[in-house]
Amino acid sequence: MKIERLSNYDYNSIIAADLVVVGGGPTGLTIAAQCAGAGRRVLVVESGLELENPEHSALNEVENVGQPMSEAQFCKRITFHSPQAEFWSQEVQPFGVRCRALGGSTHAWAGKSAPFSPIDFKARAWVPNSGWPVDRAHIDRYLQRAMEVLNLSPKEPPGRFEEEGLHSFYWQFARSRVDRLDVMRFGSEFMARRPDNTHVLLNATVTHVGLSPDGSRFSHLDVASMEGKRARIEAKLCVLAASGIENARLLLASNDVYSNGIGNHHDVVGRYLMDHPGARIGRIPTDQMAVLAKLFGFFGVHHNGRAHMFMHGLALTPEIQEREQLLNAAVYFVSERALDDPWDALKKLLRRRSTNVGRDLLSVASGSGLIAKGIGMKVLSDNRTPKVFKDLVVNTAIRLSPNVVANEFQDHGVPHKLIGLGIDAISEQIPNPDSRISLSSRKDRFGIPLPKVDWRINDVERQTLLRIAELSRSALISAGLPAPMLENWALERRPQDVVIIDMAHTLGTTRMSDNAKTGVVDQNCRVHGLPNLYVAGGSVFPTSGHANPTLMILAFAIRLADHLNSELAKGLVLAGSQSG
Repeated sequence: MKIERLSNYDYNSIIAADLVVVGGGPTGLTIAAQCAGAGRRVLVVESGLELENPEHSALNEVENVGQPMSEAQFCKRITFHSPQAEFWSQEVQPFGVRCRALGGSTHAWAGKSAPFSPIDFKARAWVPNSGWPVDRAHIDRYLQRAMEVLNLSPKEPPGRFEEEGLHSFYWQFARSRVDRLDVMRFGSEFMARRPDNTHVLLNATVTHVGLSPDGSRFSHLDVASMEGKRARIEAKLCVLAASGIENARLLLASNDVYSNGIGNHHDVVGRYLMDHPGARIGRIPTDQMAVLAKLFGFFGVHHNGRAHMFMHGLALTPEIQEREQLLNAAVYFVSERALDDPWDALKKLLRRRSTNVGRDLLSVASGSGLIAKGIGMKVLSDNRTPKVFKDLVVNTAIRLSPNVVANEFQDHGVPHKLIGLGIDAISEQIPNPDSRISLSSRKDRFGIPLPKVDWRINDVERQTLLRIAELSRSALISAGLPAPMLENWALERRPQDVVIIDMAHTLGTTRMSDNAKTGVVDQNCRVHGLPNLYVAGGSVFPTSGHANPTLMILAFAIRLADHLNSELAKGLVLAGSQSG
């Protein structure tokens, strides 16, 4: 494998490959690895470097004209997204979380993974624009391969709950093969494997997707570095795998042949923008949290000699979704930190940001046991600690106390003082054509229009969040468990007042459809009307489900890689062939 930077190339170089993949995130790197393994010359074009930095992160700027729009939403986004995304800011990314570096979004994710449900693929009378051109059974074999890529177990714990239209749902955490105490980061995983036949070009921002003069096929990519170097990339096949925002932006901005942009004859590119509306629905106080933390906490499952972590939550059954005309949704339980958390107090003191030194010193003193435990975890995470020892400790800990281990993963080895369990809900969205990415009049440093985001939160999503809040409380009471204290908006049945944020799961802007009038790509992820241009990632999803989408995204990425290998094996697409 060769890793280079565009800044080291001569001006106006021409670079050739069998396959060029735009985007070095989990989607692009998975496609590259699968195709390189079949002997193809693959070029991965990544705008950033190996690690994030402020300069490249500034290219993630969007203009937001939709949701989120309230001060309460802004504050909640900062609290939710900032701890995991080092260079993210509310000002630059008022919608979404994008990371411009090799590994993409996995620089900021928590590793939560789950498959979509069969109902998510179906056309549902109560969900406008629902239905996929493929069903869940068709994708199952690719899901198995995606689980292997993500280091996941195909087995999961048995269902433990079914009441009031809710049933057990499990998320699994993708554990790193490189760092035993971290979730999977695709950049470091890819560099550790270093697959043959792969060329990674860093610091190369795509400024234009070129078509042949007659607009019948993909021709080239124009790329630029931060230092002003420019080059042209020519390939037999091209895959855009640059995120739900960037895929749409590139197609719309590449409008020299078609004035509406590429693949946009029917004004579909950028439309049907979806995310997962997330909201706090209630909480369990400290004196009642133990039984629920045990039931709806974390579970260890052993598979092929390794321990895997699962998180237990509750999801709406298909029957109640249809009966009450609800969207697919789920709830999960999260630990709440105390205001006098000793680690937070210690960080303020060390950084000289304490506004009350006496109070913070008292918090540190009273929490000395937690701090001592945290120091022990830091020793375990040190690179000098042998990996064999780490494996033994982590696998044993998952078997004996998965809740503790999960907290270590989520808090980077720093234990915190807790005051209760929060209950959060996450919902599917209806595919709304008015929810969209378009182009702003403002431009970035390369002269490309910024993405203009108009994310819509619909009444049905608010109603779904209200009903799952009410059903969760009823179900827990029916099961003889502590009753959660619902948020005021849920208690008073005021769904219009719920504080909803995006969960950084941008989906749907280049949706898959057998009909070019209702979608951008066909069921093979090929842009309608173009034989050698493809789009990959969550942007091709016709509906969003409620599950964190990375596992399903990688299943479709592997499916696409098989198709690309087949096309390249045939000597590629005939010049006159069409799609859709």
